[in-house]
Amino acid sequence: MTELDTGEHAEWSGTPAQSGTESRAHSDRRNFMRKVFFASGATAVATMGGAGAWTALADDTATPTGDASATPSGAPSGGPGGGAGGPGNQTITEDFFGLTTDGKRIDDLYAIHSTGVATAPVVAAANAFLAGLTDTQKTATRFTVHSTEWRLWSNVDSYARQGVTLADMTDDQKALGKALLKSALSADGLETTEKIRRINQAAGEAIGNTASFNEDAYYWTLMGTPSATEPWGFQFDGHHLVVNYFVLGDQVVRSPCFWGSEPTSMEIDGETVTVCHEEVVASLAFVNSLTQAQRAVAIESSTKSNESMKAGAFSDNAVQTYTGLRAEVLNGAQKKKLLGIVEAFVGRGKADAARVRMAEVREHLDDTHVTWAGGTADDSAFYVRVHSPVVWVEVDCQAPGPLAGAYGATQGSGATQKHVHSVIRTPNGNDYGRELLRQHYLTSPHHR
Repeated sequence: MTELDTGEHAEWSGTPAQSGTESRAHSDRRNFMRKVFFASGATAVATMGGAGAWTALADDTATPTGDASATPSGAPSGGPGGGAGGPGNQTITEDFFGLTTDGKRIDDLYAIHSTGVATAPVVAAANAFLAGLTDTQKTATRFTVHSTEWRLWSNVDSYARQGVTLADMTDDQKALGKALLKSALSADGLETTEKIRRINQAAGEAIGNTASFNEDAYYWTLMGTPSATEPWGFQFDGHHLVVNYFVLGDQVVRSPCFWGSEPTSMEIDGETVTVCHEEVVASLAFVNSLTQAQRAVAIESSTKSNESMKAGAFSDNAVQTYTGLRAEVLNGAQKKKLLGIVEAFVGRGKADAARVRMAEVREHLDDTHVTWAGGTADDSAFYVRVHSPVVWVEVDCQAPGPLAGAYGATQGSGATQKHVHSVIRTPNGNDYGRELLRQHYLTSPHHR
């Protein structure tokens, strides 16, 4: 694939569990969504400027073919912010802008600089992964670093994805993919991805639907060419699990990342497998450290709706004003507990990258706001949002969904800790490393 290639591929092959008709339907839907995305125009070019900026947006300005006026059949649906994986209150035709409080990005938050993060192992693992793929798999998996494919992720099970699926990989290829995740994630992060997939498989078996819910319906895509100096990245995408990982030199942006599970704990082969527990525990520890006066500000509702997430899939440009309690009023112990919520997510990355990220978060700690809805008991369903200029975290206890039968629940019966969705993002334009990518194309001599 050339650097100016739009990233379009031949018809997606589908998962082995799908019939040819289902695969074609999913492929048609996916290609439609991509075409609508590509038809979004080039308004962002005005803010980027320069020939290199035009090159960087080549994928976003490709001319689509066919009818892009109709709504695709079976499009994913979601709540106000696409928390269930659907477009929510945004159209997928919007150019990327990033999460903001008022539709205006804060400048000078991110800059290309040395961080000391060891990215060589990730580069090596990515190259080994690519070398292990067949030519057909490589064609299906590789996109340019500026491709809109970054944004076409979803946490829902039925969403038709690009890339190469685990179901179509050999054991050796799967091992190379796992090695890539291991090079990018901490032991806890890798374990979390494995547990989410294991529970997805076991829950699918429990309800007799492993065609939709299994451990292999997860897809790899790589953006750009793994490099020590040029921007590139990868995406690992599937039900309840999305990892976006951008690399530029020794800088890493690991967002958006979505972690979820239904149920969050399950007996599998005689072992209790529990996932998404750290963020729940950290959140409750924080809210229960607050004084009554502080709770009155932080807790916007004592009840929890079935879904509260504001910035799930297809919500890259969500606008959300700061609400709740501002961290500048917290004492030292409370601030530490607040940071603990963020650390539950950041700690899923390698230690050196996590230290850099947490330093960035601490720099804006006093400008961080926390909003809560729901109960505060150990088993209460709740929603929490941690929001600052540089980090956005949501933990959302949701109503039982399609896997409710796996744990004796009734679908839609009320929010529960047994079904958790959570996401971490980088506001003000740096999800997917987009702000760093923009600066790279504007400042690198070979892109001018």
